[in-house]
Amino acid sequence: MKLLTAILLLLSPYAFGQQLVLHSVPTNTDATFRGLSVVDNKVAWVSGTKGTVGKSLDGGQTWKFDFIKGFEKADFRSLYGFDALNAVVASTGAPAVILRTSDGGVHWNVVYKNEDTAVFFDGVDFWNINEGMIYGDPIDGRMLLLRTKDGGRTWNALPRESRPELEKGEASFAASGTGIRCVKENKLIIVTGGAESRFFISEDKGHCFNFVRAPIIKGQSTTGIFSVAYSSDTAIVVVGGDYKNETQRKDNVCVVRLHGDTYRWHNVLAPTRGYRECVEFITESKLVAAGPTGIDVTTDTGVHWQPLSDEQGYHVIRKSRKGNLIIAAGSKGKIAVLVDDK
Repeated sequence: MKLLTAILLLLSPYAFGQQLVLHSVPTNTDATFRGLSVVDNKVAWVSGTKGTVGKSLDGGQTWKFDFIKGFEKADFRSLYGFDALNAVVASTGAPAVILRTSDGGVHWNVVYKNEDTAVFFDGVDFWNINEGMIYGDPIDGRMLLLRTKDGGRTWNALPRESRPELEKGEASFAASGTGIRCVKENKLIIVTGGAESRFFISEDKGHCFNFVRAPIIKGQSTTGIFSVAYSSDTAIVVVGGDYKNETQRKDNVCVVRLHGDTYRWHNVLAPTRGYRECVEFITESKLVAAGPTGIDVTTDTGVHWQPLSDEQGYHVIRKSRKGNLIIAAGSKGKIAVLVDDK
């Protein structure tokens, strides 16, 4: 019987997730990282507190960190790296700025600035090397949405009528920069939390939106969806919870799928072990989710989750857009590479 149990465990689809191993990488900084962009199997960027931006050219094994001059107190939670030379970063609160480099981070140019007292950037993503979107907390009741058509060199706010009207107390979280996903050629997905928690989707790059209310914990400024991951219209996963109750397991992860023309939520049978700030697809059915208390993994598109690591302090995990490199980053300079030791 013991032998049969062991064989069944090895054959279980959930056992495969345990082969992912977290390998910590030494860094020489104590900055907290929430911005992470993994370009390919060699190039990756991180950004965070104290105006810190870092870059790796060897698959995350070694990093070079710099402080952007004049922005030593900024928190760059939104980041997108195009390649080894080009990247954009965005700070959080007022005055909120977007900066761009074209020489690998040696020089940064301010390409957008907003001094509204309500401004707060939550994330950035791109459809291609030219077209992308930055989103943020509401200003005058409407979600902040900025679009670029020239690779982040200039940014313009979408018309007021195109920006979703949010409910009082509804906003987004800049915990990992993954509350926004630009996917396929025209699809845009954005998630919110707080008093209300919703899944917004546009099929025309943000000109028109539909939304679905999420069956996830909400009602307080600390609750809601923190991150969304997209693989296909039938493979979408959101995670979140309550960042003041990190071990709360109920209603902190959901799966949404498209049925005909309608998005529907599906039950999660074994949730993550608590509040999670970031979720990322590794394969078509395998995802990882990170939060302050650990990292979890699923191999059935979010229905069953199992522990991957108990190491604390990781806020964001990203897989390379080209290749299979997976990197995690977090507080006190934490950076790790996730290796599939199968």
